[in-house]
Amino acid sequence: MFTDSHCHLNFPELVSNLPAILDAMSQAQVTRALCISTTLEEFANLHQLALQHKNLWATVGVHPDNEGVQEPSLDDLIRLGSLPRVVGIGETGLDYYRLNGRTLADMHWQRERFRLHICAARQLHKPLVIHTRSSSDDTLAILREEGEDGSAGCAGGVFHCFTEDWVVAKAALDLGFYISFSGILTFKSAQSIRDVAAKVPLDRLLIETDSPYLAPVPYRGKTNNPSYVPYVAQQLAQVCGVTTDEIARLTSRNFEQLFNGVITT
Repeated sequence: MFTDSHCHLNFPELVSNLPAILDAMSQAQVTRALCISTTLEEFANLHQLALQHKNLWATVGVHPDNEGVQEPSLDDLIRLGSLPRVVGIGETGLDYYRLNGRTLADMHWQRERFRLHICAARQLHKPLVIHTRSSSDDTLAILREEGEDGSAGCAGGVFHCFTEDWVVAKAALDLGFYISFSGILTFKSAQSIRDVAAKVPLDRLLIETDSPYLAPVPYRGKTNNPSYVPYVAQQLAQVCGVTTDEIARLTSRNFEQLFNGVITT
């Protein structure tokens, strides 16, 4: 029924409790989850989860905020992205939130890494999972420069855990991307994000937990997991003026369409 389009089940605080989490997902009618890669070092364990559990899938990529990790090559991303049950490229994008005294010019390594992921996604015909924080102008500019305009041959993808304004959302939609909302949508302070969510077309919406982070109300401050994604759906349903069941159906259908029919029920 519900699909968590972005989680990190391989992270220590979740994988150590995986049987209970999978059971909780079943009880909450969360039938599928996509496990997102943030480093190449973790990929083998993450991929193993997808191979072992029929309702889990994986991506491959290196998070833009990760330094001091194995830098991916194009060959790495294509080889690992071609493995069974790997359905997307990312988490990738840009993150200028913690410059630590550096200038935007100093972040060229992030921009080059991002371009590499876009190239791999286009060659594999698999969608991108985009992270953007304090960097939306450059994120959108690079996507455009790399030819991601929604036309044939583009990778497309999703802007995950969306917290930007409508101008950024509209630009992402115009480039053919989907928009995914996390537990932040339920926070009292997040009215501006709910206002954006209300404008996103129903056929371009996804829901996620980004677990173990960002647990929705009523679990805010707790360790998040995919069984909590129905709370995101409930909030999104209120924002959009439809039922929770309709959001579950629509976002699951959108998930299947984004990932090119690779993921089936």
